[in-house]
Amino acid sequence: MIMTQMIQDRLAALREVMRRESIDAFIFPSTDPHNGEYVPAHWEGRKWISGFDGSAGTAVVTMDKAALWTDSRYFIAAEEQLQGTEFKLMKERVEGTPTISQWLGMSLAHINGAVVGLDGYVNAANEVRGLAEELRRQGGITIRTNFDPLDIIWKDRPEIPLNTVVQHPLEYSGETAESKLQRIRTAVKRSGAEALLVTALDDIAWTLNLRGSDVHCNPVAVAYLLIDVEKTILYINKVKLAPSAADALKTAGVVVEDYGNVVEGLRHFDGYNILLDPNQVNYALFSAVSAKKVVEAASPVPYLKCVKNEAEIRGFHSAMLRDGVAMVKFLHWLKPAVEAGGQTELTVEKKLTSLRAEQPLFKGVSFDTIAAYQEHGAIVHYEATPETDVELKPRGFLLLDSGAQYLDGTTDITRTIPLGPVTEEQKKVYTLVLKGHIQLELCKFPNHASGTQLDVLARQAMWKEGLNYMHGTGHGVGSYLNVHEGPHQIRMEWKPAPLQAGMTVTDEPGLYLAGKFGVRIENTLIVKDFIETKFGKFLQFESLTLCPIDLDCADLDMLTAEEKQWLNDYHKMVFEKLSPLLNDEEKEWLKTNTARI
Repeated sequence: MIMTQMIQDRLAALREVMRRESIDAFIFPSTDPHNGEYVPAHWEGRKWISGFDGSAGTAVVTMDKAALWTDSRYFIAAEEQLQGTEFKLMKERVEGTPTISQWLGMSLAHINGAVVGLDGYVNAANEVRGLAEELRRQGGITIRTNFDPLDIIWKDRPEIPLNTVVQHPLEYSGETAESKLQRIRTAVKRSGAEALLVTALDDIAWTLNLRGSDVHCNPVAVAYLLIDVEKTILYINKVKLAPSAADALKTAGVVVEDYGNVVEGLRHFDGYNILLDPNQVNYALFSAVSAKKVVEAASPVPYLKCVKNEAEIRGFHSAMLRDGVAMVKFLHWLKPAVEAGGQTELTVEKKLTSLRAEQPLFKGVSFDTIAAYQEHGAIVHYEATPETDVELKPRGFLLLDSGAQYLDGTTDITRTIPLGPVTEEQKKVYTLVLKGHIQLELCKFPNHASGTQLDVLARQAMWKEGLNYMHGTGHGVGSYLNVHEGPHQIRMEWKPAPLQAGMTVTDEPGLYLAGKFGVRIENTLIVKDFIETKFGKFLQFESLTLCPIDLDCADLDMLTAEEKQWLNDYHKMVFEKLSPLLNDEEKEWLKTNTARI
């Protein structure tokens, strides 16, 4: 009730400012000036104005209405968090849901010359241009991009972080900043440009071998990077740079300028042309560039970053080994602890984090743990709070999606764990998800195939039962960087980014029955060479994740001989790699839970 009143007060304050500025609607995305998925608190405007805290969504407010668009991962959570407020949930990609421009066209139809406001710094250039064209067709609605009402109404708005930035050791990065900059310059030149503005925080961190803590769970720092043929300029608050980081930048020939000077730098850029990714660079910076020509193309940095070098691959294997030890210790502890009573979603989350923290090179979690019991497991991105926390019972499913940041790698794993007896429905659903997971891992595919071309493998068994899930099947994972990394994905929607050897990607099909339970099984994989024939080069997946998959709740009769063999081979690898690092009791537990079927 208190939160509901706070949202109403914020909406009233917003509308007063909108009235003064002659703005008829305002749009609040979930991003920041760097188009981040996870953002510093300073830019959590959509969360502040609506109360919805998911990582994806857009809030839109008019003088008499409010609506929030989000995807299927957050439908249940958004309904709960928006309850009692003015905000109406708009379910993206669900038939009958209007787009933002359509909704605004209907909501502002009675206003002649309506104006829609958005902050040009937190909206990508292509999004603003596309929306402007759509709104123009909705009765001549225009857009204003040079005003942020949050600067006025958000009285206790957090400051932009000033956390320390450190150098990432070469033994883990595997390549110097000078070498990366040279590769980037070569790629930019191939695109017909002589300069590049890098705005994505993980791209900057990777390029310069820097790591920070400005974004929760993501070891990045707020900055911009301008690379041209002769010089490299890092726009960052200088007080953040640790001495070693400052020295490394100087050695790499990087000039450091204040973060707030980036607009002036772009206005005075004296090169002939510059490459800007209109899907990444925010509208305000895109508009500030004074170059004679802007080359609009995808930044080459994500494509360079996502193919891991030998040092990064070694780091992933080492990080997964330690993470697997923590997971086995946790699973060995879990069921007896639940049977003893007193364990909740929050207590098991805390336990798992503490076990990971005991491992060398641990730097924190890679995202907020999802520990979801029974019906909470049907909420795809559920996060337990003191208000929603429930006690675990020795029955049903616990869906546990978690990961860690280690100095040498990032982990992401999901296991659905039967805490005791499960229903026949749960067993069938679990096995369908398991089949999808295995079929994707078994896949052999041509070099440069798209993840979209492989996605059906994870879904075909459940499609035959009339079942499906609406989230993606896989995403890239950073090397001690963001747990979500592109440009490649495995999902139903067309994502043309090619898969190639050295990429990491998750395999995480799931099924969710609202009000009942959810199932997801996830490993992080690496793409490797398979064979080369007269038909070309072929690739395959290899599991990086080391953790047993519970088979107590699987219907083994539903598995093919090939699927059973994959499980046996995987569990054999898990036991061989983890058992030397466990005590006798843990080793015996692992032996039982990786036994051949």
